[in-house]
Amino acid sequence: MRKCLIQFTWESSHVDVSSTSLASEALLLLLDVSPPMHRFLPEVEKLCSMLLQKKLIYNKKDVVGIVLFGTKDIMKRLCLITSALCPTKGPCEGSKEDEVDTIADQMTAHGMRLECIVARRELSGNMNMRIMEENHLLLELFSKKTTAKIVHVESPTSLLGALRTQNIMPVTVFRGDLELSPIMAIKVWVYKKTAEERFPAVKLYSDKAPPTDKYATHEVKIQLEYKSIEDSRKVVPPEQRIKGYSYGPQFVPFSSAEWEAVKFQPEKGVKLLGFTDASNIMRPLYKKDVNIFIAEPGNTKAILAVSALARAMKEMNRAAILRCVWRQRQKNVIVGILTPNASEKDSVPDSFYFNVLPYAEDVQEFQFPSFSNLPLSWQPNEEQQEAADNLVKMLDLAPFGKKEALLPDLTPNPVLERFYRYLELKLKKPYAAVPPVDKTLKMITEPDPKLLAQNKSIIDEFKRRFELKDDPKLKKPARDKPSGVKEEAIIGARSDVRAMHSIENRFTAEKIRNSTPVQDFEAMMSHTENTELVDEAIKDMKNKIFDLVQNSNERDNHLKALDCLAVFQKSCLLEQEPREFNNFLLHIHKFCKYHNLNNFCESLASKEIMLITMHEVTNSEVTEDEARSFKVKKAPMLE
Repeated sequence: MRKCLIQFTWESSHVDVSSTSLASEALLLLLDVSPPMHRFLPEVEKLCSMLLQKKLIYNKKDVVGIVLFGTKDIMKRLCLITSALCPTKGPCEGSKEDEVDTIADQMTAHGMRLECIVARRELSGNMNMRIMEENHLLLELFSKKTTAKIVHVESPTSLLGALRTQNIMPVTVFRGDLELSPIMAIKVWVYKKTAEERFPAVKLYSDKAPPTDKYATHEVKIQLEYKSIEDSRKVVPPEQRIKGYSYGPQFVPFSSAEWEAVKFQPEKGVKLLGFTDASNIMRPLYKKDVNIFIAEPGNTKAILAVSALARAMKEMNRAAILRCVWRQRQKNVIVGILTPNASEKDSVPDSFYFNVLPYAEDVQEFQFPSFSNLPLSWQPNEEQQEAADNLVKMLDLAPFGKKEALLPDLTPNPVLERFYRYLELKLKKPYAAVPPVDKTLKMITEPDPKLLAQNKSIIDEFKRRFELKDDPKLKKPARDKPSGVKEEAIIGARSDVRAMHSIENRFTAEKIRNSTPVQDFEAMMSHTENTELVDEAIKDMKNKIFDLVQNSNERDNHLKALDCLAVFQKSCLLEQEPREFNNFLLHIHKFCKYHNLNNFCESLASKEIMLITMHEVTNSEVTEDEARSFKVKKAPMLE
């Protein structure tokens, strides 16, 4: 019988774990889980479980590790976290370098990878430099002899982001020719270089199943039914439904066959459109995630061609413009920029980075006034400019002589980190309260308190040079508001609100009158310090609009109701209250449909009075498609 459990013990001074002490033991369990051992694994599991239970009861400070070998079809990955400051024991025969070579050869033969994180703060005088340099050379040997990655970190935040906690298999976006001309192409593979990590998918859970039903899946299924507006009891079957697109006040229906025929179906492939100076492409225009182009693995000619092209582009400071269609039947054509990525290591081939560029419709241009066009009294003087410069230098993440803080490659997403920690706590204690933010995560989300304290004089000087005052015209109500309004969506609204709150309109109003409802509402909303008056303004405006809509057959009331709705929409947009407006507009729309006030509904569309979308205010629950489909629907069978 093969031995399945091997116990190694060594002095704690050789174990780089801060929790160990001279009286503790570091135990490594090596478990053979190959097929011949399967019949013994239940007993092995009991043995290991009993061992851990006794450790937890009698030897809480001991360190235990488990290594499984004999597995199949898994990615073999070793993770070493060390300070690399302790001496290593030499082999009985040969040198330490020879031992590293032997281990590296075996790791390569078995397809194993090493990830080493060297966690070390600033060097102090009591460190043995000879030992540190020797360990560094040994680790470098691993990186040269096998697939190994060494990362040096100096802070707790960098340590959190240094180790990949999620294993993502590399999947190609495209495999094929990079066409430089009709008669010349390079075989390339394209991978995603960056991709936003999102929260794990949440599944709906039902607690309606009997507690005694052990086979209950607690799965929730959602079924949609489409019913006729004319007869709410009549269900419209799929064959009687058709999609439509808004065109002014009308809807244009599209059948599935028509939509398939009108779809643009470009040919799959990646083609070079031309070269340009790298300075002509502004980084703010980059869209989506980054892709990486590499030569086809094992293709020597492709590797040489990619390397030659990349180094020529780097030397000439050029970028390539590509037209990309990654797969057949892709709905769109991508145009992007290809920039060279010349490798500094002989063992790593050169490659390219690819970023998607926007089309004209994707670019949003905003014209902001220049400081030079403002009066001199509004422009910063020399003292103010110096105070601002000193503040920026103080908060520099890469000060001279020090390593840059919060490096993107080593900085984890604090929101995700906090979620996973609370998820674990919730599993152990279902009714546990949400704990305060961890101090390590605060180092990412908040300024360094020590840095602020050390530079208090610079901050005070900045405050003294710039006297800040609240603008009563733009001051927000004291009510709690969700954050997240997108500036591009409300920039026009802000200018309108400034005019709305101008001095001419700031007369005293306590209610909305029939003669001047818009002006009264603007005046009441401008008193943001009085939340009761603001609430009263919203309530009165809703009642006024509803009264006007009921009598919207009279043309004057019709136009006045539209004006009131427009100003109410702008206020809700600025105050980040999309639900307030959306719920009211849906109620008005339903009322008009029921009473056949179609003329007023058509006017809503012509005046572009629509639901507030999540593109305009992030806490809205309405998509742009839903907002567009809200417009007048003359054909009741449209989806």
